[in-house]
Amino acid sequence: MSTLSPKRVLFALAIGAFGIGTTEFTPMGLLPVIADGVGASIPSAGMLITAYAIGVMVGAPIMTLLFSRFGKRAALMMLMGIFTLGNLLSALSPDYYTLLVSRLITSLNHGAFFGLGAVVAASVVPRDKQASAVATMFMGLTIANIGGVPAATWLGQQVGWRMAFAGTAVLGLLAIAALWYALPKGERGNVPHVRKELAVIARPNVLLAMATTVLGAGAMFTLYTYVAPVLAELTGASASFVTLGLVLIGVGFTLGNSLGGKLADWSLDGAAKIFLGALAAIMLLMPLVLGSHVGAALALLVWGMFTFAVVPPLQMRVMIAAAEAPGLASSINVGAFNLGNAVGAALGGAVISLDLGYAAVPMAGGMLAAAGLLLVWLGGRGKATDAALGKPA
Repeated sequence: MSTLSPKRVLFALAIGAFGIGTTEFTPMGLLPVIADGVGASIPSAGMLITAYAIGVMVGAPIMTLLFSRFGKRAALMMLMGIFTLGNLLSALSPDYYTLLVSRLITSLNHGAFFGLGAVVAASVVPRDKQASAVATMFMGLTIANIGGVPAATWLGQQVGWRMAFAGTAVLGLLAIAALWYALPKGERGNVPHVRKELAVIARPNVLLAMATTVLGAGAMFTLYTYVAPVLAELTGASASFVTLGLVLIGVGFTLGNSLGGKLADWSLDGAAKIFLGALAAIMLLMPLVLGSHVGAALALLVWGMFTFAVVPPLQMRVMIAAAEAPGLASSINVGAFNLGNAVGAALGGAVISLDLGYAAVPMAGGMLAAAGLLLVWLGGRGKATDAALGKPA
């Protein structure tokens, strides 16, 4: 793949990531509309989000092993075909249960696309630029939070939630066309050696790297899931300020993703330590500045930046630790991010349910980030991981 245009390949992958990010997060802003449309309660509609997360975790290893026998071009195009089909089925769903199954189908491509996409992204650039290449693919996901999700939410509110899913399906078609154009034809895949690859995944250092991913993602979603009530309680935020806060978080995601990729090019474990440490610090201190609108706005921007800056080094650490099975490991690690999402949401909900106060929500997330930092230190992977890429520990 060295003769390809890296820019075209990364752009095609980013388009796919943009579409996936849009379909993952759009239902959160349309829950009342969707619930009314299919005659379901808000909690039942919330299960659409849970079903998607479950599908990502379950689908990541299964779809990766299933499609690895094809060339990466064909595999990625077929995965985006599943994405497109799932969104079309969602748009046409006549009732709640059909929509639930449709969302589950949509989610099956998520982990495998990002997993195989990360391997492709890393393969088209020099070794000292691999983390930045992976970050470029994930840039589509972060930009979706700024542009795709608000646009789909607006479309769903103005025209109907079905049009939001139909519009997102169009993104899938665009991604398929971009992948068809950018990636080489005729590449053959390999029939995966399931036992050998699973044995690689079961190594302690690989599991430790994935556990760090769970904690990093958990830190993010401890606050992100409840950011609206936290701002309302601690900042006295209006609905418009909450919207502004979400935009600032999205901007922070985009800036942090780029920064994380560049620093991870220097040192994977060094970047993980710096950003997990910074994330822990800002979340533990966040209650001190949320009392004012200016402080809250700045805190959300910086928090968003450090939150997503951990993604490129965490993803690359797993790929390097499981070098003999990078596609499967990368895909499962995307599932680990989603497991962290569930862990963080559960932790934040527990803090609120126990009446510990909304100020304790970001602090709980900070503790998860600190635990992730501890795993990086205890794992002793700094020299081994970075040495694999010829980087300083």
